[in-house]
Parts: sequence; structure tokens; C-alpha cells
Amino acid sequence: MHFLTTLAAYAAPIFLILSPILSYADQAISMHRAKSSAGFSLDIPLIMLVASIMRVFYYPGARFDTALLIQSFCNIFIQLILLKIALDHRPPPSSKGGDAAIPFAGAQDGLGGFQRPYNFWQWRSPKPYWQFLLTLFIGLTMLELLLAPFNSIYPRYSALIGYVGLSVEATLPLPQLLANARSRSCKGFRFSVIASWLVGDAMKMFWFFTSTTEIPWAFKLCGIFQAVCDSIIGIQYWMYGSQQPVIKTQQGWTYSGVKPHLSPQYNSGRQTPTGRRTPLGEKTI
Repeated sequence: MHFLTTLAAYAAPIFLILSPILSYADQAISMHRAKSSAGFSLDIPLIMLVASIMRVFYYPGARFDTALLIQSFCNIFIQLILLKIALDHRPPPSSKGGDAAIPFAGAQDGLGGFQRPYNFWQWRSPKPYWQFLLTLFIGLTMLELLLAPFNSIYPRYSALIGYVGLSVEATLPLPQLLANARSRSCKGFRFSVIASWLVGDAMKMFWFFTSTTEIPWAFKLCGIFQAVCDSIIGIQYWMYGSQQPVIKTQQGWTYSGVKPHLSPQYNSGRQTPTGRRTPLGEKTI
């Protein structure tokens, strides 16, 4: 046990630092080569960027292990690149003959027809994405400078930033998990991503609970939740693989990537409409 603990103390931090690049570099290269980000959820860069930026501002108050801080900077670096590629190569709206889907086109996020306020993170223009991230960074910087001198307030503020950021990060698998369940497909989601997630979860959990350095409970609790969600996505990948999505439209038609089918209640001899592929989002975050 001592040998495993010592090994994890050296290997886990190195893996955690490199994991953002190892996880998403293959996804970014794949989208760049295909000139399409269909099947990839823009919610993943959103979740990872917000969570990582908040973790950076959490560090001055928590002074957690330096490896986790370096990992946050690596996350920000690779997610900015991933977001740029996804925006550059997103498919055109379905109304123009493309196969864009949530979150690339339309205001609905696919959760029971729920409409996001002001089409948040579903904008067609790239500019609002960068404006939001810059505003978030400037806002957190100002709060840090204003509250840091007040010893009675700052520790609570720092803890709040940490729990909010890590809770956001823990939701990373949810968009992909729900998208896979809706489409019954993992098409567009790279095996390298889920493999790195699962391996990372195993190493991270072991290191969190055996490390002699400072690992706040916020990391441990959110890490457990994320590991459970990642495991469910792994099961989905094993069940669905990269088969074509099966989508139900509002008129009762379904699409499985081959041809449209008429649902039983519409089986009245009418001509079937042209099938329209609508891939759903990807891990992330």
C-alpha cells in the first residue's frame, strides 16, 4: 500500500497536469481534419473554462496542491483552442440544409424544449463567446482585488468560488450523457476522451484520498460525482458505439442515419418527408 501511495504521489499529479491536453487534443485534431464540429457539444468548453478560471481564483485562499493549479491553466489553454476550432467548423443551421443541432442552432437546449435565456452559449456569432469569457475573467479579478484585504470576508468568498467552480466542473459529463441518451449514439464523441476521463478518474480518486498534500473536500466530493457520470458515459459508449443517431422530430418521424421512418400513429399512407440528420452534442464539459 505504501508503494502504491508513493507511486500515485508522483504519477497522479503528472497525469492530471497532462490530462486536459491528452483528453482534448485528439478531439480538436479530429474536428479540424473533418472541418466539422457536428456531434461535439459547445457546453464542454463552457463548463471547463468557467470551472478552471474559478479554480485559479480559488487557489490564493485555499492553497491546494500546485499540480491542480497547473492543471487549471492547461485546461484553460486547451479549451480555448477547442472552442475556437468548434466555432470555426460548426455546421450550418438545418434550415439552410446543414446538419447543425443543439447547441449549434436554435434557442432550445434539448431538455424538454427549455429555452435558454438570451440563447446563452448558442449564439451564431463567435464574438459573444469571447466577450462572456473576458467579462467573467475581469469580474473575478476585480472581486479578488476588492475582497482580498478583508480577512473576515475573503475566506468565505474564496470557499464559495471553489465550490461553485468545482460543482460546475462536476457537471461536465452531463451534456454528453444526456445527448447520448437522447440520440442513442456516441457518434462524434472520441473514444480517447472517455478513456482518458475514466483513467483520470481512477488515478484522481486514489490520489485525492491518499495524498499527504492539501486536497480540499470540495475536490473530493465533486470528483466522486464526476467519476460516477463518466462511468455511465463509458457504459453508453459500450452500448451505442458510433452508430448513427436516432432522432424523433415533433411530427413523429424518426431518423436513424439511413432513412426516415413513419411512426405508427402517422401510418396513413402519406408520403414520408425527407430525413434530416440532427446530431446531438458531445464530454464535454
